[in-house]
Parts: sequence; C-alpha cells; structure tokens
Amino acid sequence: MYQQKSTIKNRRLSGKYYAKKRPFTGRLKQFNLAIKGLTPSWQACLPLACLIVLAWGYVAVAQPPESGTTEIGELKVALDTLWVAIAAFLVFFMNAGFGMLETGFCRQKNAVNVLAKNLIVFALASIAFWAIGFGIMFGDGNNFLGTSGFFLSGADNSPLTKEAYQGVFSSLSWAGVPLAAKFLFQLAFAGTAATIVSGAVAERIKFFDFLIFSLLLVGIAYPLTGHWVWGGGWLSQFGFWDFAGSTVVHSVGGWAALMGAAFLGPRIGKYQGDEVLALPGHNMSIATLGCLILWLGWFGFNPGSTMAADGNAIAHIALTTNMAAAAGAIGATGTAWIYLGKPDLSMIINGVLAGLVAITASCAYVGIPAALLIGFIGGVIVVFAVTLFDKIRIDDPVGATSVHLVCGIWGTLAVGLWSVGPGIYSWYGEGAGPAAGLFAGGGLGQFLIQLVGVVTVGGMTVLLSSIFWLILKATLGIRVTREEELEGLDIAEHGMEAYTGFLRETTPTGFPEGHGSPEMSGDKY
Repeated sequence: MYQQKSTIKNRRLSGKYYAKKRPFTGRLKQFNLAIKGLTPSWQACLPLACLIVLAWGYVAVAQPPESGTTEIGELKVALDTLWVAIAAFLVFFMNAGFGMLETGFCRQKNAVNVLAKNLIVFALASIAFWAIGFGIMFGDGNNFLGTSGFFLSGADNSPLTKEAYQGVFSSLSWAGVPLAAKFLFQLAFAGTAATIVSGAVAERIKFFDFLIFSLLLVGIAYPLTGHWVWGGGWLSQFGFWDFAGSTVVHSVGGWAALMGAAFLGPRIGKYQGDEVLALPGHNMSIATLGCLILWLGWFGFNPGSTMAADGNAIAHIALTTNMAAAAGAIGATGTAWIYLGKPDLSMIINGVLAGLVAITASCAYVGIPAALLIGFIGGVIVVFAVTLFDKIRIDDPVGATSVHLVCGIWGTLAVGLWSVGPGIYSWYGEGAGPAAGLFAGGGLGQFLIQLVGVVTVGGMTVLLSSIFWLILKATLGIRVTREEELEGLDIAEHGMEAYTGFLRETTPTGFPEGHGSPEMSGDKY
C-alpha cells in the first residue's frame, strides 16, 4: 500500500515537473529550429556576434593603461592587442588580393610566375624585416635611421607607454600593446610595399632577381624612409603627417616599381612604332575578386593604424576609407567612359584602389565630404596616369605605378588641403595631428610640408632602387631571354602551367595576327 501511494505521489510530482519543463523545452526546440532555418551565412555570424558581445563586456570593465604606474589595465591591453592582431591579419590577407589582381591582369602563360612571386615575397619580407628592417625603421638611433633593435632584440617593456616606456623602440612607445603585436602589424605593411613592385615588373623579370630586390627593399630602402616619418626621424619632427602610409608604404613601393619597369623595358610587342598595343589580362574574374579582397583588407590597413581599440577612431577611419574607395570607383568609371569611350573594368578596379591609396594618409584627419573628394579625384587621376605611362613607354601590366605612386602622392598632399587640424578628433591626442589644411582655413603651411616629404622620400627611394636595379642588371641580368618571354615564364622559370590542358595562345608569338614580330630581344637586358 505504501509503495503504491509513493508511486502515485512520484507520478504526480513527475507530472508537475514535466509540466514546468515542457514550456522551456518547447522554447529551446523553437530556438533550434529558428537557427536551423537561417542561411549558412547567418549561422556563421552567430559565433562572431557572441565574440563581439564578450569584447564589449571587456570594454565595459577595462581600465586604460596609466603611464608611470605598474598597474596596467590588462583587459584594455588584451583588447588593444586583439584589435591590432586582427588588423594585421586583414593586411596580411591583402597578399591574396594582390596575387589575384596581378594574376588576372597578366597573361595566362605567366600566371604561375605572378602567383609564386606574391607568395614568396611575404616570406622573404618576414625575415628581412625581422633581421634588419624593423630596427632601421623603429629602433632608437638618429634622425636619419635607427641603429638598434635588430632581430627584434634590445630592452623593451611594452605595453607600458609614454614616460613609463623603457626600451629601444621609443618611436612606438605610444602604442599600448606588446612588442610582438607592434612588429606583426608593421611587418604586414612592409610586405605590402614589396608586393607593389611585383605587378609593375611582371611577365619579363627573372624570378631570382625579384627575390633579391625584395630583400633589399624591405631590409633597407623601405625602413630607411619609414624611419623619417614613423620612426621619429627628421620628417616627423618637421611636421609631416602620413597616418597609414600613402607615402611611407604606397609611394615607396610605387617609386621602386617605376624604376624596375624603366630598367626592364616594355614587354615584347607592347609598343609597335607609335602604336600602343593592348596585352589584355587573361582572367578579369579573379582580378575583380582581388580588388574586393584588397578593399576588405584596407579596413585593417587604415583603422588598424590606430594600434588601439578606440571605437570612435576605428569607425570614423573605416567610414572615410570606404567612402573614398566608392568615390574612386565612380570617378574612374566616369572618366574612362568619357575619355576612353567605354567603362573599362580594369579602370574601375584601379579606381577603387586609387581611392583607397589616396585616403590612406588622411583617413584620420578629414571628414566624410573631404574623403569623397579625395577618393573621387584619385579615381580620375589614375585613368590619365595609366595612359601617361604608356605614352612615355613605361610598361606596367597592372597599373601599380599609377595606383600606388601617383595616387599615393596625391593622397599625401591632400592632408595639406583638407586636414581639419589638431584637437578636432579625440584620437589625435592633445596637440597632435597635422595643422589645418588649405580648404579648412589653415593656409599652405601643411601642404608645403607634405610636398617636402613627398619629394625627399621619392628622391631617396629612386636613388636606392636605381642602385639596386643597376647592380642586379650588371651582375645577374634582370630580364629573361626573348625565347623565355615568348614561351611564358610559367614554363621557363617554373616548369609548370597554371591551367594544364587549356589552350594557351592563338598564335606562336602570343600576339594577334597582322601585328608582325617584335624586334626587341631579351639579350639586351
């Protein structure tokens, strides 16, 4: 009898329990069904949303690091480091964008060669920048170059900042992240400068010579002028400002690319008398994909240069970056349509990149209307720059000099035209930032300083690049033979094809019928 009553009682309790549990279980099932009903893209966003919520919680409780004390806000440092690392990863991913863009703009028979260069260049940059480049650029030394911190060695107590910092990388003492994070982010920039050269010298340079030049550029030329601007050198003391590298990265890469293209000479068949012949790229699909990857990577390139998880700064810089890219695309499309008669896709791609390069120097110093103007003018300029270089017979298969050099110069000068001046935006720091530009009521002072920076950095880069190219030309020879160039560098340099089994060319020389055989010989180079 007792057992029977107990069983009945347990059933009643169990019924009450399941009655209470059933609504919760039902809601859980509905939630699971709702998630399963989402598209895969939305499902993939859920973990990211959870991370954002957790990071937001970090911000709520984190305390900013205080220089001069041993109590550093560890959560703030962790969040800043996380942001710098993510930005570095985005900039690193730009190598994929450059690889796709350059490969698509080049001919099928050289696809493997272009991809190989873009892949190996970052590996070489990593070693060269670690061994010598980072020390020259950011190590303590003099106003001309850094003389300490090679192999990432020397005293350093990062993430302490300002007066509390004690180490050999004083020029980076403003960034409250570990030294490894500082190096990783700057390394991604150095790799970008070397990659710019790859496109301009594509389809006729010897693979080994390009590797040697990349080592010299990242180890010596790039960090030397970078020290002048970002390493506490004479240009920074002079008042020159370049927030994320229109000059420090893009113009330097552009100048080096220009000299390489000039010393190499044009590709066989590019110029026939007074006629400029098009040697069209083989895959505009991957070129467009490369452009979009670069656009995405620029959200690490520019906002990441804050080196801190400052929400206001990141949002503002990301927005100016995007608006300049959009305006650059529109400017290039309209200009090409009017000037060339067709809305050329390659010009649209270069217009996007032109806007991005142009805004890189001023993205933290200007408002949205100015960003639109800077990007739009960059998009217009790049179309005329491409045709100008063809007129002076500088053969650049991907337009790297037009995008990175010409628009890098324009973007650097734009700081002196539209900078709002110090004290306007909170992320400057007290008294920091460029003076107000000409169109912001500040006169020509900042513009002239920017002009001095453009000329001096350009002059030093041209000098060093010319020395490097001439030495390589005299010793190893920088250009492949005529036969190798006609056959394609994929077979000649790498012994393989990118598209095995596909038709490679329509004629033995690779040029349309009726244009004749070019007379240029690779033996001259």
